[in-house]
Amino acid sequence: MKKLIDGLIGWPERTAGHLTWLGPLFARITVGWVFLWSGWGKLQNLPQITENFVSWGIPFPQLLTPFVSGVELVGGLFLLVGLLTRISAGALGVTMIVAIRSAKWDQVDSLESLLSFDETAYLAIFLWLAIAGAGSLSLDRLLAPLARRASA
Repeated sequence: MKKLIDGLIGWPERTAGHLTWLGPLFARITVGWVFLWSGWGKLQNLPQITENFVSWGIPFPQLLTPFVSGVELVGGLFLLVGLLTRISAGALGVTMIVAIRSAKWDQVDSLESLLSFDETAYLAIFLWLAIAGAGSLSLDRLLAPLARRASA
């Protein structure tokens, strides 16, 4: 029984311990790439995106459309390189909450429908990155000693 438990729990845990850098890196690259290009696309088509914001009832669409587009572009870029990851993921997570509430909420009739949105999956990844951080292969990790010295 002991060998079975070690084989099912211990061995995968030991193996995963060597790959802790991979999860945050893959998550950052995946969502960073998507949001970098999403923000760029929105900035290239601001009038149409502003109309979408108006139709979704988002307040101050003339101000918030370029702001959100910029958050997606810069936040996506920062996630790609692992710079200010917690802040970028937090800001992008807020945009996903607003997107769900404003553009998708009328489609929610159950927990299943809410969890089926791409925006919800992105929100989960952003929440994880905001809490766990960028991981070891990131600019955040390189800059961490500077931040510790500055706060000391």
